[in-house]
Amino acid sequence: MKKRILVAMSGGVDSGTTAALLKREGYDVIGVTMQLWDYGDADGGCCSADDVRDARRVADQIGIPHYVVNYMEIFKKYIVEDFVGKYLSGKTPSPCVLCNQFMKFNFLLRRALELGADYLATGHYARIENEEETGKFYLNKAVDTAKDQSYFLFTITQNELKRIMFPLGSMTKEEVREIAKSMNLKVADKPDSQEVCFITGGDYRDFLKEYTEKKREKGEIVDVEGNILGYHDGVHSFTVGQRRGLGIAKGKPMYVVRVEPETNRVVVGEEKDIFKSSLIANNISWADGIPSDEIEVKAKIRYRHKEEDAVVKVDSDGKALVEFKTPQRAITPGQAIVFYKQDRILGGGWINEVL
Repeated sequence: MKKRILVAMSGGVDSGTTAALLKREGYDVIGVTMQLWDYGDADGGCCSADDVRDARRVADQIGIPHYVVNYMEIFKKYIVEDFVGKYLSGKTPSPCVLCNQFMKFNFLLRRALELGADYLATGHYARIENEEETGKFYLNKAVDTAKDQSYFLFTITQNELKRIMFPLGSMTKEEVREIAKSMNLKVADKPDSQEVCFITGGDYRDFLKEYTEKKREKGEIVDVEGNILGYHDGVHSFTVGQRRGLGIAKGKPMYVVRVEPETNRVVVGEEKDIFKSSLIANNISWADGIPSDEIEVKAKIRYRHKEEDAVVKVDSDGKALVEFKTPQRAITPGQAIVFYKQDRILGGGWINEVL
């Protein structure tokens, strides 16, 4: 009997090509698109009405059934409310990590298994390896390092990895587009989505203003010595490393060093002040269990950041002290930190405090 694979189809070239390749390889393929957000009349990001139509067109073209599942309330609860809460508490969220953790590899994976599927496949650029000796599964970087998305996937567990497929992980983006063109897929030349999917027509500050009724409290902008330089209308408008839009004049470039929600202050300084060497991370997922001793890793503090040498020490509460061998620019609370050994993910967690 042919293996049944449910493919998460976002309407883009990657997921469309994934479905087409698996269909060509003889699998019983089902396409599913998640409806996550009500975009109204606006042009949305991933999974907008246009994307749903594109996914359905590709499914019809390659001859597979296609369904739309409404996960809007779940998405609002697990992703959007976290996004808003983190900004209002002075942190900078990473919604794509949570979307993968909850929407795709929890709720959608469970739906796939309920439909009798053997696997859930997505268009992510990452690779899953299975060690024969131990039977364990590991998440690895994609062959195309420029498109590698393993950073967003560090929360995936063993039980989930054995039911997931990433067919594009061994390909480059150029190869994927060429395959799509060779199959005459209607999305072959469709541009990639770049922004946070539920924010349209402006930046996140506009979204927060419309979404939350929380009163903005005016606070102080101070330098690292505590001198008042100006005032702000809410800590949610600032993130570590930010230079533009500070609303102050100092005669030289100034950057956000830290955000203090407890005092409602934004601390700014010179560029040298935003380089730090240590942080505390929590809610850590480990591929091989919690390490019993300190370990040397390559650590990545944001998606477009080059991973750097660091030492990780885990305490009895499961929190990790991460010490970089060289200072890192703009380590940001709320962002994910992911630990690598060569191409393999050892674990990852959330930056809670910068030391």
